[in-house]
Amino acid sequence: MLDIAIKGGTLLTDQGQVPADLGIEGDRIAMIAAPGALPAARREIDAEGCLVMPGAIDIHFHVRAPGHPERGTFITETQAAAAGGVTTVLEMPISVPCCARVEVFEMRKALGEAESYVNFGLYGAPGLLDRDEVLGMADAGACGYKIFTHAVQKGREDEFLGLCLENEDQIYRALELVKETGRLISCHAENERLIQLFEGRIRATGRTDPAAFVASRPPVVEAMSVAQLAVMCADVDTHVHIAHVSCAAALHALQDAQAAGLPMTGETCPHYLFFTATDMDRLGPFAMIKPPLRSTVDQIALWEGLLDGSLLAITTDHSPFTLAEKERGVADIWKGAIGSPGVEALVPGVMTEALDGRFPLETAISLISTQPAQLFDLFPERGSLQVGAIADVVIYDPAPVGVVDSSRWFTKARVIDRLYNGRRQRGAVRTTLVNGAVVFDAGKIVAEPGSGRFVRPD
Repeated sequence: MLDIAIKGGTLLTDQGQVPADLGIEGDRIAMIAAPGALPAARREIDAEGCLVMPGAIDIHFHVRAPGHPERGTFITETQAAAAGGVTTVLEMPISVPCCARVEVFEMRKALGEAESYVNFGLYGAPGLLDRDEVLGMADAGACGYKIFTHAVQKGREDEFLGLCLENEDQIYRALELVKETGRLISCHAENERLIQLFEGRIRATGRTDPAAFVASRPPVVEAMSVAQLAVMCADVDTHVHIAHVSCAAALHALQDAQAAGLPMTGETCPHYLFFTATDMDRLGPFAMIKPPLRSTVDQIALWEGLLDGSLLAITTDHSPFTLAEKERGVADIWKGAIGSPGVEALVPGVMTEALDGRFPLETAISLISTQPAQLFDLFPERGSLQVGAIADVVIYDPAPVGVVDSSRWFTKARVIDRLYNGRRQRGAVRTTLVNGAVVFDAGKIVAEPGSGRFVRPD
């Protein structure tokens, strides 16, 4: 007897759509059968009229635990992930202290295993340039490594020690160390010297308006860093992944590297696809993200990059902060916290675009599930609906049409969402299963902390 039978839905993967029923035993997909052909099950889930999809994998996600629980915890932010149809998150190493040592990595891993509602992986920070620590985190299961190519943000030194490498020799050494692990290195690409140049010019004028922040980080800041990383990648020959590509100039630098045969990949985020710098003018610090929001021309280039394969994933850079931290930037943009929540907007936002005809539904699954799983060696156990795969499954109802009401989100940072609230949305996540168990259903979390598991590359 099956444990769970999902009946009446249309299975949707990156390979296509087919009306079929899905059977689950334990934590794995046990059967895929023609409608009505599954054997008996202890629990049946009616998916009539719905799309049954592999759970999304958010490869750029921030929890803030354990150093800043007022911003978010593994409990609150993975509840948000489950409610948004995200069954695996890969969590960035910004923590107190920064996740740059094996001891910190193991502590965060234990915390996630106790509290997470969805599966989670952890990045390590290689910026201490300590070979034993870098290799040790790989042995402990690091999904990859993360660096920023600019200086530490003032006031957040404790979170970023071992993560920010602004000098070329340091970046090069980090690439060498990460190459030894066989993992990728994800790079927040912004050139520090150009940031100093442009921000210095803007600050010298005394401007404190939202547009001043955008002007302080023009596209050349990002593109120069991507180009620099490409030169180093060619010499070191290791997998360099460009985080949250925001503009055409950076994308073109990445595409040039790919055309030269370099092992470089990239991602972008919903906020760059759905919003522009004009939203920064409108919303001020609540649209303050790094790199900043760009132009409609940049948006068009990013969509093209997703469709031509030069960008492999849409991911959130989910970054929870408190209302007070954001409001500090209302009168003076330089004082506002940089980042925005978005994990609950990923699946509905991308599915809305697909249902509206921007690209096929299969492409949506590829960008939020299958290719992210492949990128981090989690496929086919995750990111697929194959027999034998882990039963991380989302039931998505495409019928409802409405607008985002982020006041109902589960993230602790829902109070700072201004970007997505009120945005048109087609469909909704009805049910989320993680490791074969229902975690979110009909608007409610129905599981306990610890439902998720630590995941590591195969």
